[in-house]
Order: sequence, then C-alpha cells, then structure tokens
Amino acid sequence: MKSATAFAPASIGNVAVGFDILGQSIVGIGDRVSVRRIDEPTVRFDAIRGCVRNLPTDPMRNTAGRALVAMRQALDLRFGFAIELDKGIALGSGMGGSAASCVAALVAANAVLDQPLSAEQLYPFALDGEEVSSGSRHGDNIGPMLLGGLVLAAHGRLLRIEVPEDWHSVVVHPDAVLETRRAREALQGTYGLAGFVGQSANLALVLIGCQRGDSGLVRAGLADVLVEPRRASLISGFPAVKQAALRQGAMGASISGAGPSVFAWFESRAGAQAAAPAMQTAFAQAGFASEAFISPINGPAAKVLE
Repeated sequence: MKSATAFAPASIGNVAVGFDILGQSIVGIGDRVSVRRIDEPTVRFDAIRGCVRNLPTDPMRNTAGRALVAMRQALDLRFGFAIELDKGIALGSGMGGSAASCVAALVAANAVLDQPLSAEQLYPFALDGEEVSSGSRHGDNIGPMLLGGLVLAAHGRLLRIEVPEDWHSVVVHPDAVLETRRAREALQGTYGLAGFVGQSANLALVLIGCQRGDSGLVRAGLADVLVEPRRASLISGFPAVKQAALRQGAMGASISGAGPSVFAWFESRAGAQAAAPAMQTAFAQAGFASEAFISPINGPAAKVLE
C-alpha cells in the first residue's frame, strides 16, 4: 500500500498506582492519522486538523513526526512519509493526547512498509515521539494504545494484564487544560521510603487482583499515595469528583494521566454509568463543564482504518 489511515484510542495513564508504567486504553475518543509514502527521504506534514491545530509542523518537534523520523532512521528507509493528522484528543487533558498522535502515525506508517513490524517493535519509536511532548520516555499511554486494554510498560517490555470483561472505567474530562510538564514539575522534591513501600504494595494488589478477577484486592490497592497528593491541588474540584465516584461504589478513583481528567474503576458497566453524572455534577459545582467516557477496562488497540 502507498497510504493508510489509523486510529489510536485515548488512555488513562498511571492508573493511580503505576506512575509512568501502567495504562489503560478507552473507547470513544482518539486521534486519526493518515500516512502516505513519498519518494523524498523525509517526514512532512500536509495537514493538521481537529480539536488542536496549532501544533508544530517541524517533525522533530511534533510527536507524530518524531516517531516516524525514528522509524525511518532505524529501518534505513529510502522513502519518506507525508502525514495528515486529525486530533480528537485535546492536549493537556490527561487522556494521552500526545501519545495517540504518535501511535496512530506509527500504525499507519507500519501498514505501508514492505515488511510491517509488530506492535512491540513500534514501541521504541513511540517513546521517541512521547519524549517530544512530555520530556521523558514513559510508556503508560503508548503501551495500552499499541496492545489494547490494561498494559504494564517496564524495562522496555509491554505486558498486557488480564482483566475481567465486565469491569469498566469512567473518565470525566473537565473543560480545562493542565499541561503535562507543569504537572510533572509538581512532583519535584523528596519522598519518604514509607510512601514507596505503600505504593509498591498497592500496585501489586491491583495487578494480582486483575489477574485473579478479585475486586476486593483491587479495592484495597487502587489508591495513589505518591503522585495524587502532589497534583490534587492543580485540579479544581478533584476531591469532590473522587468522592462522588467512591460513593457510587468505585473500586478506586484518581487522576487520569497528568490530569485534569479523573477516572474511576467499577465492576460493571452499570456502575460506571451511574457514577458518571455524579462526577460531572461535582465538576460543575467547581465551575467546569465536562464530558464522560465509559469504557471496558479491556479497551481497544490502535488499528488501521483504511
């Protein structure tokens, strides 16, 4: 093929207990990228459309462009790529907006290669793209977009975590922006050893609970004792939104990615649907309109559309 179009879903980064290493894809929102093979040995943007248009067209300063530059260099390709990017995820939303662009671009570009790569082989190129936006190479958003569902990204590996099919999440995105770099700055400083021990225990409980289908273990562990306390003040209304989810029976609730979106996990779709209006009401009381996205925790992977 000479051209292809791919879609990458949004994601929940960190999932409370796995800072930079654990993420979940979600249904209902994402980025769409079309990539065309060109004779010139370069990467260029032909169009940027959608909810964000003022993105850099210099490929080295754009997540999608940088990812395809890395692919070209690693594979020593003689041809280049022309990109058309349609943004569906707002930047600074806490739903993996920068990661979705580079993953969709890579999946589309991969479809026009003479010898396509596996999702795992695309991962290093996606990390190059993500670094442009956030300043660090973390796979908690990229991993679930490439593989779908709940994914652990650690030591260069992507591991999909099995989760009961009935379990659902809700993400509520307020009409506000919180830049990833600003949210990461809030994490500077020292941390006590007890906090690391507590977070490690919580991560272990969540992972084992997912594998066993034991919601009690997940309820015991799905709490962020390291990052959330330092970022909560950056999100107006966060305590009330979180408590609204917990009152509706959530297994746990926390900040999605760097924020300002908030997510919660439930044992059923009905539970997530019941909680969404209460979480939105809490944001409204803080002065923000919001959107809610309900998805199986076993969410979709990026895919070729055309």
